[in-house]
Amino acid sequence: MNKSSIELKNVEVVFPVYNATNLSLKNRVLSAVTGGKIDRAHDGAVIVKGLQQINVKINPGERVGLVGHNGAGKTTLLRILSGIYQPTSGEADIRGECVSLINIGLGIDTEATGRENILLRGVMMGMSPAEIKKISNDIVDFTGLGDFIDLPFRTYSTGMQLRLAFAVSTAVKPQILVMDEWLSTGDEEFKERADKRMADVVSAAEILILASHSKELLLANCTRLIWLEHGKIHMDGNPEEIATKYFGQ
Repeated sequence: MNKSSIELKNVEVVFPVYNATNLSLKNRVLSAVTGGKIDRAHDGAVIVKGLQQINVKINPGERVGLVGHNGAGKTTLLRILSGIYQPTSGEADIRGECVSLINIGLGIDTEATGRENILLRGVMMGMSPAEIKKISNDIVDFTGLGDFIDLPFRTYSTGMQLRLAFAVSTAVKPQILVMDEWLSTGDEEFKERADKRMADVVSAAEILILASHSKELLLANCTRLIWLEHGKIHMDGNPEEIATKYFGQ
């Protein structure tokens, strides 16, 4: 298996804003609070610049944390790295098997049984039916759901739903792992096993991309921090140095 790598060259992501033919007072205010990300395209259409001039290279072994205030571009960048979005301009060269844990409920059908949802979520994560079949029993055992696994997902409590979604999402060990905050569960009985499993998945990944608002979590897991502001890279480098400047003492 080839080593993983990520390289973004002059990546920009632009979202059109429909039904906004002129920059009204409302749009000017929005532009101010988003750091000027609201603009006009060449044809006069109103656009939002999600990312601008992103140049990043990430090599195997790196654990990269993303920081930035709400609206800074973290989620957009995570979606580029996950292959969910394609750049409006620039190049995104992502090599290696990538799994995104941005939305662990993606692919879940509330009317389907837990066992059927293992297949559905697995396919959404890029696994083949044969691959899912090999690990499905281990997933069922890990959830601890017992006979509930063959009942409709909608009959589960919130904690049971989270157990199943978490178990499927962390069943594979990808080369590139993309996360929006650290996954865990509010279920105390399940939490210790979940935390150990999450740590195993993270340690097995060649590259980790983790967006978080927790200074302690980032410093404990990351070898590099990228600070985004208004869709641009503000700083990129040493975790201690950047965390101190971003979070304060």
